[in-house]
Amino acid sequence: MSIDNLKGALPDFAKDIKLNLGSLITTSSLSEQQLWGTLLACATATKSPWVITEISAEAAGILSAEAFKAARAAAAIMAMNNVYYRSMHLIGDETYATMPAKLRMSIIGNPGVDKTDFELWSLAVSAIGGCGRCLESHEQVLRQAGMPREQIQEGIKIAAVVNAVATVLDSEAALASV
Repeated sequence: MSIDNLKGALPDFAKDIKLNLGSLITTSSLSEQQLWGTLLACATATKSPWVITEISAEAAGILSAEAFKAARAAAAIMAMNNVYYRSMHLIGDETYATMPAKLRMSIIGNPGVDKTDFELWSLAVSAIGGCGRCLESHEQVLRQAGMPREQIQEGIKIAAVVNAVATVLDSEAALASV
């Protein structure tokens, strides 16, 4: 189970996705924990059983148990936050911005790994979740922590490619079952 299995399963029409997935893994400027945590958090965010299984199996051999759990926690908390904050923004009534969310989010303050890594994973999941407020918030925290824009962009590229892999493979599985 691996990234190679995912690449091998992609059909010819998704050659660009396959090449991008390979390139992201082999040319990353992120630390190994940042890279694999981002891959795992994004796989979880796609909700694709195939992508989750393949990436989590490989990530489990690379990440510490704490980092593995934290990447999954980033996907979990952002699944909630992306819906909440995107909705508050889309309603268009700024009064909601002044109201406390009253949602537990303690994992963000104490994720069990380097806070910068957790913020990167949260940013990438927010790219998949499409929440502009979350993207802005996590990008600002990362920039304040000194992360270069190129690495922030890399996190978003990982999200885009993992999401595309899930879309293609899930659609192929659906067509095969018809």
